[in-house]
Amino acid sequence: MSAGPEQIAHAVARLRAGGLVAFPTETVYGLGAIATDRSAVVRVFALKGRPQNNPLIVHVAGEDMARSVAGAWPARAHRLADSFWPGPVSIVVPRAEAIPSLVAAGADTIAIRCPAHPLTLALIEALGAPLVGPSANPSGAVSPTTADHVRAAFQESEVYVLDGGPCRRGIESTVVSVLSDPPRILRPGVIGADELADTLGEPVEDARGHGHEAPSPAPSPGLLQRHYAPRAPMRIVEREHLADAPAGAVLLAHSPGPFPSALRVIEMPADAPSYAARLYAAMREADGFNPPRILVERPPLPGSAHRDAAIWRAIADRLTRAATPASGDA
Repeated sequence: MSAGPEQIAHAVARLRAGGLVAFPTETVYGLGAIATDRSAVVRVFALKGRPQNNPLIVHVAGEDMARSVAGAWPARAHRLADSFWPGPVSIVVPRAEAIPSLVAAGADTIAIRCPAHPLTLALIEALGAPLVGPSANPSGAVSPTTADHVRAAFQESEVYVLDGGPCRRGIESTVVSVLSDPPRILRPGVIGADELADTLGEPVEDARGHGHEAPSPAPSPGLLQRHYAPRAPMRIVEREHLADAPAGAVLLAHSPGPFPSALRVIEMPADAPSYAARLYAAMREADGFNPPRILVERPPLPGSAHRDAAIWRAIADRLTRAATPASGDA
């Protein structure tokens, strides 16, 4: 990683002045502002063009800080934090009054996580305050997994970027509510229901449903029907339908070739963790060709007994939302 103590100090000063800082995590780059600074949080929503019914996740340096921004910290939350933090699990608990309601899209609950990236942990510890951290990109667009992705979206005067290298996970965190019975995954991620259930010692309900477009607060980030989307229209296709693809289309291929010569092909990794880590960068690469369409060969969706079932499920969720047509698209 290229950022060090000098860059962290500059980022802290920027945040304390009400500014915005993009920071790396193991999942994607986040657009950071002090979570208790309502004016700064307003700037996050405005810069992203994010609907105010779409809540933000609060990023902390550990469980002690999490307790300071939670209205209550149930035993379930402690068990999950103890097992998965730092890591890609966001825990939904009651919201403390110190956190503006805007962060939670007006709800009385908040999602909190401790990211597994040493640079961002050092930033939060030096700051001594929690950060909101939605993905550092315009709302609904492809999430950033490198510092250059963030720089392509925002001016330096708008967002100071801490470069921590490529994100190794590449898929946003699992969001799980510990307030329902049974506990429930609201957004799928690389940590699945079975792992969470093993830790909690009780069943965990898996994510259900596809979209949230109502004016009421979404229960979790990442639930808009169209999300994570490239500029070019994207479709998920079966291998046998590729012969009908338009000339110049870009294919994210999961299986070996050969493929129709009219297609530009980006080969995707065969294993789920590597596929997830590569996905958003590959979608951006495909968009860079300005194609008439981006095609994604449908990846596997194995049964729950498969060791990578949760990751494939999260990948399928992101692809489905990214391939949802924009208003007015054919």
